[in-house]
Amino acid sequence: MEAGAGKIVRMGSLELRFFVDETNSDHIVMFEFIVPPNARVPARHFHKDVDEAIYALEGVTTTTLGEQRHELSAGQTLLVPRGVVHIHENLSDKTARSLIVLSPGTIGRRYFEEMAVEINGPGKPDPAKVKEIMLRHGLVPA
Repeated sequence: MEAGAGKIVRMGSLELRFFVDETNSDHIVMFEFIVPPNARVPARHFHKDVDEAIYALEGVTTTTLGEQRHELSAGQTLLVPRGVVHIHENLSDKTARSLIVLSPGTIGRRYFEEMAVEINGPGKPDPAKVKEIMLRHGLVPA
């Protein structure tokens, strides 16, 4: 599957380019995660049933895993085990790109599309709605 074939999701300033999603695999979800300078994933959270592997492609992605901060540069990897609170940030002045693999593939493109509708809508996102979407897809805000 090629990136850009109708598989791009934008949430605020974040961009996700899906290679494998829940429409063609139950086992993994794989996407390129593009984080512009000085941006972060909206909420600290953990996954109930999904492990997340990060492979840095470009720039520096800062992932706080529990209380430990990891600065991932191109070629470095980090495993985020299910149940561990984490957040991803780009604290630099250059775009960061990473390849993300979620296993099993239960947190998929549909989750990110639902979040994008809430985050990209007019006004501020409704925290109750964001939490409801997260919980329904197996993510728990921390």
